[in-house]
Amino acid sequence: MSHPAVAVRPAGSGGDGAFGPAGGARPPEGLLDPVYPRTRGALLKVAQMVALLLAFVCVRSSLWTDYSAYSYFEVVTICDLIMILIFYLVHLFRLYQMLTCISWPLAVFGFIATFLCMASIWLSYKFSCVAQSTDAAA
Repeated sequence: MSHPAVAVRPAGSGGDGAFGPAGGARPPEGLLDPVYPRTRGALLKVAQMVALLLAFVCVRSSLWTDYSAYSYFEVVTICDLIMILIFYLVHLFRLYQMLTCISWPLAVFGFIATFLCMASIWLSYKFSCVAQSTDAAA
C-alpha cells in the first residue's frame, strides 16, 4: 500500500515566515526597498534614463531644431524617460505589491505592442517623407 506524499517544510519557510516562495530571504519591510537600487534591473533603468536625458539635451541644443523629426525625437525621448522613471519608482517604493489590479507579467505584451506601434509610425513617417521628396524632384 502506498502512502500519500506529504510536503515537509521547515518552520518559517511558509508564506508567513522569513523566507519567500522561492526560498530566498525577503527584503526588509517598509515603504522603500533599500536593495532595489543595487540590482541589475535598477542600474539598467538608471542607465536608460541618463542616455535618454543626454539624447534629449543634445537634440534640444542642436542648431537645426526646426525639422519635425527633431520634435518627434524630443517627444519620444521624454515619454520614454517618464515611463522608465515611473517603473523605477514603482519598484523602489514597492507599489507593485499594492497595485494588484495590474497583471505585471501581461503588461510586458503592452510594451511590446507599444514598441511595434512606434516602429510602424516611424516607418510610415520615413516612407511618406521619402515619397514627398521624390515627388517634388520629379
